[in-house]
Amino acid sequence: MTVSEEYIPTELGNIKIADDVVAIIAGLAATEVEGVVGMSGGIAGGIADILGKRNLSKGVKVEVGDQQASIDLYIIVKFGARIPDVAWSIQEKVKQAIESMTGLEAVSVNVHVQGVNFEVARDEGEEEDSRVR
Repeated sequence: MTVSEEYIPTELGNIKIADDVVAIIAGLAATEVEGVVGMSGGIAGGIADILGKRNLSKGVKVEVGDQQASIDLYIIVKFGARIPDVAWSIQEKVKQAIESMTGLEAVSVNVHVQGVNFEVARDEGEEEDSRVR
């Protein structure tokens, strides 16, 4: 991602918001939605590459202009989650976060579901069923 060359003029000078800042905001907002397991590196990164919360800008592609931003998010959803509801929640949350934090208009928030996580969370006291002890 590159730094946007567009500046927002103010009375005191110019404000420049880097593309990475918008990507991090979008990634953080998306991972807070119930049903999202993590971000994916996209097709090029491989569907198996589920990226943790530390890499908030990974799995996010943004295009930032002087007044608008377009965001693409590549996500992994939790098995059993209703995908359309998760995607809609992501769109709403990301749009609200971008617009409130940066002042940019989010003209599009595209959600790309790259996979479904089938892992079932075990209780801490439960032992893994194994043939060898």
